Amino acid sequence: MTQHFLASLNLSYRIEGQGPTLVLLSANPGDSRDFDAVAPQLAQRFRVIRLDWPGYGASPAPQPPTLAGASFFLERFDAFMEALEISSAHLLGNSVGANVAVRYALRKPQRVLSLVLVSPGGFTPHNAFTRAFCALQGQVWFKRLLGAGFTRWYLRRRNPWTQAMIARAGGEQAGPDAIQVNAAVWRSFLEPQHDLRSAAGSLRLPALVVSGKHDPVLPPQPDGRNAAQALGARQVVLDCGHAPFAELPDQFLEAANAFWDARVLHHVA
Repeated sequence: MTQHFLASLNLSYRIEGQGPTLVLLSANPGDSRDFDAVAPQLAQRFRVIRLDWPGYGASPAPQPPTLAGASFFLERFDAFMEALEISSAHLLGNSVGANVAVRYALRKPQRVLSLVLVSPGGFTPHNAFTRAFCALQGQVWFKRLLGAGFTRWYLRRRNPWTQAMIARAGGEQAGPDAIQVNAAVWRSFLEPQHDLRSAAGSLRLPALVVSGKHDPVLPPQPDGRNAAQALGARQVVLDCGHAPFAELPDQFLEAANAFWDARVLHHVA
């Protein structure tokens, strides 16, 4: 595994393995290390690229950090794919990373081979509670108050990988720039373009939705179910929280590999 830095976009990324390209997109907060539990195994069949969103990992925050948001991440990701001259790829995204993956596929469907969406956001209409929740999460003072508490809450299983995610949430991701990015991304969830319910139905791509049975943020029903229905995808529900690939990596890999074997890779070969 090698780490790289794309200076023109201020983006850090990791590459490992050979084969068809698979890009991993993390949640908010989150970075490329969130996929440590599964990346070595995925690299046995893919060229795996793990991106650090602006403000996380080794990617510096935009200036000012309030520029961040799901749409900002999408633009950076699109430019990243162009800069690396990636003409086609499988995309695997978690939470806001899944939202960005779908939005990129809607923009450039010819470049996306498949979608694995883990706890995807943007498939359930807002109500008074969810609007208030996103607005509160979008306040820097509230993010400071929470510290790692929110990450600890939505990761329902403990192992070395989830413990590392919790430690990052309470450490480097609680720094001044990162916490402003975190809040700005939450505010962006209230933007109209974050809602994928109608647009996603136009995609004709192999897709898999993986949900955590105990995910308190984007639960299997209605969020995961709605995403699967919109995309005509299968939904797999694992006995965990918001990050199945880190909480139950073996079960996650079993589901993802079965999807790629049955729906994707044998069609490409």
